[in-house]
Amino acid sequence: MRCCVLIFVFINFLSLAQQNFVFQHRYFRDELFNTSRKDVFNQPSFFPIIESDYDLNHIIRDSSKQYYNFTETLFKKHLIEVKGEDYFLTISPIADFYIGKDMIDTNSRRLFQNTRGIYIEGDIQKNFSFSTAVYENQGRYSSYETSYYKLLGERYPNQNTGQYITQNAVIPGAGRTKPFNNDGFDYAYAVGNIIYKPRNYLTLSAGNSLHFIGDGYRSILMSDNSAPAPFFRIDWKINSKWSLNYLRLRTFNLLRKPVTTAVEAYYEAKATSVNYLSYKPNEKWIISLFDGTIWSKGDSIQSNRVNPLFYSPVPGFAGMFISDSLSYNILGLNISANLMKNTRFYGQFAIGNYQFNSFAYQFGSRYYLKTGIHQMMFQLEFNGARNSMYVSSNDRLSYSHYNLALAHPKGTNFNEVLLRYNYTRLRWYVELKSMVYLIKDYSSQALLAGNGIVEEKSGASILEDIELGYRLNKKMNLSVFINWQFRHDSTVSAYQTTNVFGFGMRTGINNHYRDF
Repeated sequence: MRCCVLIFVFINFLSLAQQNFVFQHRYFRDELFNTSRKDVFNQPSFFPIIESDYDLNHIIRDSSKQYYNFTETLFKKHLIEVKGEDYFLTISPIADFYIGKDMIDTNSRRLFQNTRGIYIEGDIQKNFSFSTAVYENQGRYSSYETSYYKLLGERYPNQNTGQYITQNAVIPGAGRTKPFNNDGFDYAYAVGNIIYKPRNYLTLSAGNSLHFIGDGYRSILMSDNSAPAPFFRIDWKINSKWSLNYLRLRTFNLLRKPVTTAVEAYYEAKATSVNYLSYKPNEKWIISLFDGTIWSKGDSIQSNRVNPLFYSPVPGFAGMFISDSLSYNILGLNISANLMKNTRFYGQFAIGNYQFNSFAYQFGSRYYLKTGIHQMMFQLEFNGARNSMYVSSNDRLSYSHYNLALAHPKGTNFNEVLLRYNYTRLRWYVELKSMVYLIKDYSSQALLAGNGIVEEKSGASILEDIELGYRLNKKMNLSVFINWQFRHDSTVSAYQTTNVFGFGMRTGINNHYRDF
């Protein structure tokens, strides 16, 4: 709602180009990196990007001929589109309806997702855009998902023991929940952005949403796995070779403060800064230096102002001058290269708090092939984080938000091999994912604040996922689909196997990761 107010405040002061963010769902990101096109995306991989920098909607638009208004809207447009001389407003419903069954679960639990929402975006004159979306959700998930979400729930102080107890749950990409029908979850969340581009080389944006850095399916620098966070961002194209992305976020541990005068106790706040400096020596290579820091804003009793170095735009500078008890710093590289026809190679490397034995890595490639109405993508990726990467000596400052990892969903102390394949023919698509995890001294609660002693485990797990669908509307990624997921985890004492079959309809504009 605040975003809407700001729009009307500024409307009379701004002098119709689209500046809104491109959606971040894997469908749009796969299309963005498509190297089989002549106009290959070759910009710093700091997402979301804005439409005027790379008009993906124009590239993937549906050119089919429709003979009825209903099918024209269903297949090619937003539900409502209003266009004037100096404004453009669109409104679309959001839905994610899913019904499934775990064939191994003997309790006959019906799994489901029931999401209803609305998405609104608009452009005002040539430099200003806005968007907002509201989601209302209920869901019941497989056993491994349910266990994971509950382990990461919000934490309340126990006045008798001085420890924290966990209540409710947290859903990646969304937020905290309340119980629904005993073993289900009820949750709602909202996202929104305002974007102003005063010059071709400068973009200012603010709002409450998710960000992603990198060319891969995963990111070991910053991913869209956690919950939406309030942010302010500056994107500056210094010249044809250099650019700087400056991002500041207000993040939280879902750790209730012990003293409050409000109806609900506040969460412990922290601050997150990201500086991302990119250099493009030619049209084939982009090399980016990443600096991400979690900053203390006090403790469970007292809130403090963030250190002034939080605002520094120089990568790698601030982390050298602040103690480990007041900040946690990640320094990393992101490299993208189009060295072969139809193929993109990429990689990331990061260290935590300048400790080279605490590190994370990513290596991967994407291969695209397009012939007529057929398109194929194959992706191979390796990810890993070792020696308690992302875990701060001050557990309030680990690399997380809303108790969820800000980088890879798995957290720390893992290695992953990931294979993806998708094929599209007109509106039909099929996607296959195969993942293998090797973990050692691993805990899904390693990044939680106030956690105390956690159980560590070692072993391996595999996950296979196949989805067959029909994409009705490319603009909103509205699809109907059937899905099968198999997961076997040997890291728990009694081997856990999941074998879920389901079907549904989804408006896929954001990612919600279930493959961990």
